[in-house]
Amino acid sequence: MRIDDWHWLRDRDDPRVIAHLEAENAYTEAMTAASAGLRERLYEQIKGRIQEDDLSAPARRGGWWYWSRTTAGSQYRIHCRLADPDRRLDARTALAAAIAGDGQVILDENELAQGHAYLQLGVFALSHDQRRLAYAVDHHGSERYALRFRDLDGGADLPDAVDDVSYTAAWSAEGETVFYTRQDAAMRPHEVWRHRLGTPTEDDVLVHHEPDERFFVSVGLTRSRRFVLIAIESKQTAEVRYLPAADPHADPVAIAPRVQGVEYEVDHAVLPHGDAWLVRSNGPSPDGSPCPNFAVALVPLGGGAPRTLVAHREDATVSAVEAFAGHAVVHERVEGLERIRVVDLVSADQHVVEQPEPVYATGGSINAEFDADVFRFTYTSLVSPPSTVDYELGPRRRTVVKTQPVLGGYDPSAYRSERLWATAPDGTQVPISLVAGSGVPLDGSAPCLLYGYGSYELAIDPTFSSSRLNLLERGFVFAIAHIRGGGEMGRRWYEQGRLEHKRNTFIDFIACAEHLVATGWTSPERLVIRGGSAGGLLMGAVTNMRPDLWAAVVAEVPFVDVLTTMCDETLPLTVTEWEEWGDPVHDVRAYETIRSYSPYDHVEPVAYPAMYVTAGLNDPRVGFWEPAKWVAKLRVTRADQTPPLLLKTELGAGHQGPSGRYEAWRDEARVQAFVLGAVGIDA
Repeated sequence: MRIDDWHWLRDRDDPRVIAHLEAENAYTEAMTAASAGLRERLYEQIKGRIQEDDLSAPARRGGWWYWSRTTAGSQYRIHCRLADPDRRLDARTALAAAIAGDGQVILDENELAQGHAYLQLGVFALSHDQRRLAYAVDHHGSERYALRFRDLDGGADLPDAVDDVSYTAAWSAEGETVFYTRQDAAMRPHEVWRHRLGTPTEDDVLVHHEPDERFFVSVGLTRSRRFVLIAIESKQTAEVRYLPAADPHADPVAIAPRVQGVEYEVDHAVLPHGDAWLVRSNGPSPDGSPCPNFAVALVPLGGGAPRTLVAHREDATVSAVEAFAGHAVVHERVEGLERIRVVDLVSADQHVVEQPEPVYATGGSINAEFDADVFRFTYTSLVSPPSTVDYELGPRRRTVVKTQPVLGGYDPSAYRSERLWATAPDGTQVPISLVAGSGVPLDGSAPCLLYGYGSYELAIDPTFSSSRLNLLERGFVFAIAHIRGGGEMGRRWYEQGRLEHKRNTFIDFIACAEHLVATGWTSPERLVIRGGSAGGLLMGAVTNMRPDLWAAVVAEVPFVDVLTTMCDETLPLTVTEWEEWGDPVHDVRAYETIRSYSPYDHVEPVAYPAMYVTAGLNDPRVGFWEPAKWVAKLRVTRADQTPPLLLKTELGAGHQGPSGRYEAWRDEARVQAFVLGAVGIDA
């Protein structure tokens, strides 16, 4: 029998609960009052490295260039565009015009935030003719959005208003009809609706309803903007339905039937001999062989045999594919690093885009034009600030359009970035990405912050952070443990860290920490660990398993009461999560597996390290009560009450914490002050 003395903390309508959270916040503020000066210095250093008046690299869509900018003192972004009907501007001249202040403001998030403590922009979708904008905002952190429509010619919002929507939408070709999604009581996007501008929302039409509680529904357009796609996805299975964007009243048609365990995604390709679906799938290849790491094929729209474009490989995982008029851009992972492969859709000739550093991260950017011979992506590393890169497909030439400025004299040559490999107890080699000052000694004296996640097949890439310089300049080593359960090393890497294999995630993280200690990068009394959400589960699990290995723990919105949540089908997202964690309601083995590692169930009367824990009262992903209960149980159970145990709950935000950039910087400064204090650094 499980007895939960803190179950009452789940009821946010109970005045005692809010009083408890407020008391915890007051306690945290009192316990960190001595570091107020350090927090302020850290905040000013974060702010001082950021060019507050800045903008993104403009992206072309037809006769317009689009970008967003920030201004000093403003919390949120301002979205702009510049007319270029004759296509006379290139990316750099468009950037110069944007810097000069040319163009039209189409949406100012700061205006949307007036009178609200929180703002999150969800939908941001332009109509095909670019005369209207559909946008959606959340003012609470609940991830339930209000959808609005703006006439970009006149700048005013239309009277249409659709409340309580999810975060995807798509326009029909005629620009009068919009498809959007709604969530059920469990926060699962489960319906696609059709709204025609100028009509009452009560007349909106339900286009698709997904009754299976494991599946999320989203809606979008192909890059060609010729088809509306309805993606229906669980953690392990997918189905895609389509309808012509020019015929919004058509019934959606499935591209391929739903098969348990088979995932696929599609885009639309235009070939000389006819249209085709560009399909990324882990379904069996034409010869029947398995494709766990995914392959890419062209499937004729009118029927016919598929043609393999990128075959399945054991050493590379296809993570995404994008269609353009004459080519496909395939994103793949090899040894944990993202690569970009360009494939000619006619000849099937292909090449990999070379990158300048051995350890790096690439990401998607805005590529709004279908008929383009330039592909835009972002590039960064642990030492290189993010850059927007235009890659010309013909000459295979890369042009850096814009690099994020880092103020204050940042010198990348003062730091070293490395890839290390730890050995797990079962012999598995686990990659670690690391950055440190070039003069950091390998004698165990350096403080280290080790970050981890390891769930949902998400990869934590080695990206740059200007705020992280606060720690690096104070002698810290920063490392990322690319542990099983994440997506860095392929589908099998993920499979080996989920369901009944979940403990591998925690064991890998401990192995990475022990490797850093054994090789002299740090020592247990100088080692701080950090993770959030499912990474917060990781923090709780490894703290229970090896409390002696860490000087301090930062657990942000941690998923620590796993068993209780996975047993409660009334909670948001629980049923959809069973494919990730197991179904303890109907499967005794899954129940025992989850119970064996659920952090809340394994708090023991032992000495725990210093801990800083966060929560969000409006969090729909990890209930605020999970971190609150965990901290309460730790307070009365741990053997040594000396190390600080702090809980900070955002009472007006959700899973992502504060939404404004200045507030987010202050939040990060607070975490950094705790991290520094845990290893005895107070300046």
